[in-house]
Amino acid sequence: MSGLEYLPGWAAVPVALLLVLGASIVLIGALGLLRLPTFYQRIHGPAITITLGAGCLLMASMLYFTVAKSRLVIHEIIIAVFLLMTAPVVSMMIMRAAVYRDLRARKHDAGATAGEVYVIPDEPDEGVPGQRD
Repeated sequence: MSGLEYLPGWAAVPVALLLVLGASIVLIGALGLLRLPTFYQRIHGPAITITLGAGCLLMASMLYFTVAKSRLVIHEIIIAVFLLMTAPVVSMMIMRAAVYRDLRARKHDAGATAGEVYVIPDEPDEGVPGQRD
């Protein structure tokens, strides 16, 4: 007995809708990860949608446990704040690591030079450590 059968209808409907919405958003992010061709495009699917999907799932959890325990449950707010603060930073650091890797490997077609923000020089610099002639 999980207590789900005792959940009132006014709370069960929003919990179910938030769970379905959150799961759908996470699924769309996962499909974006599978379908997009390059790493730089693939990182956007999960990075953007997973945060919103996780937010919906956390709101559903917070509503369910608040109604089931008859008191305000705020653990999910702390988790959501942590996710909102760390997910964009982690995504940005992963993208920067990929750009650095592609620039070091001189991959012209990898996407690191799109938008002409980063330029791969034709000749390696002589004073840069770690580069061979």
